[in-house]
Amino acid sequence: MKQNFTVRHGALDGVEAFLRVAQHRSFRKAAAELGVTPSAISQIVRHLEERIGAPLFIRTTRSVGLTEAGEQFLARAKPAFEELVAATQAAREYGQRPAGRLRLSVPRAVVPILLEPLIASFCRTCPEVEVEIAASETLVDIAAEGFDAGIRMGQFIDADMVVVPMTKPFRYVVVGSPDYLAGNDRIAHPDDLRQHACLRLRRSSGALATWSFNDAGRAIEIAVSGPFIAHDIPTMLGAAIEGVGLAQVPEPVAASPLKSGRLVQVLAKFATMSPGVFLYYPDQRHVTPKLRAFIDHVKSSSS
Repeated sequence: MKQNFTVRHGALDGVEAFLRVAQHRSFRKAAAELGVTPSAISQIVRHLEERIGAPLFIRTTRSVGLTEAGEQFLARAKPAFEELVAATQAAREYGQRPAGRLRLSVPRAVVPILLEPLIASFCRTCPEVEVEIAASETLVDIAAEGFDAGIRMGQFIDADMVVVPMTKPFRYVVVGSPDYLAGNDRIAHPDDLRQHACLRLRRSSGALATWSFNDAGRAIEIAVSGPFIAHDIPTMLGAAIEGVGLAQVPEPVAASPLKSGRLVQVLAKFATMSPGVFLYYPDQRHVTPKLRAFIDHVKSSSS
């Protein structure tokens, strides 16, 4: 396939040699500075002149001067080459130390309970890294969307991703407010949920999530019904606290309202397990220093 590059292949060859000769007005001094022979420098410059189609230097046995074409080329090539060198150095530094913007795709539910303390300590540890959090329930293609990594529950991560555990496995629990539970029928088995107001979660795919249970080793899936549908777990949890109905949520998310008594757990013996929350990123041979620093921070914080 024909390639149409903006800059022709090899077009930059010889530019540094030209700039050194122009600076010193000497092929010999330029050669010594670059660590090559004067004849090598002369040949490199000659090839550059051939590609450009104009002589750049006026050569005599005693001196070296610039032609009008050489003056024009120097005026534009020198600042452009210096900018290219600076860009190369900046990129090299980013490749050697934790710096730059670290973009993470995360679900809203993990931000207050997991990410806020972790990000605060990471920012103190790596002040040159700028952390950007995109909180959404949508399962995005992190590589296509320009994210360095994502954070999700293990069951929602593609198998080709590298994963780092951020939490231990935890239970999915069914919770309701004391007022709701006091005014409704007793709940002894998942089948009893059919007579209750259950708060539902719409996944990013558009499907309504079913509720999962473990009945003595037998997996149960129930399509519940109720008056309220949320698009994220914190919203659904808030509705449960307000007494709208029952909600099935990750236990760490409900830990604080359970402890304070704003929520009560039911069907505890039927709770199913989640593998936990993981940091994940594409399988790359070269992980950037900023991501490597964050991975190491996650590992040290969860150990």
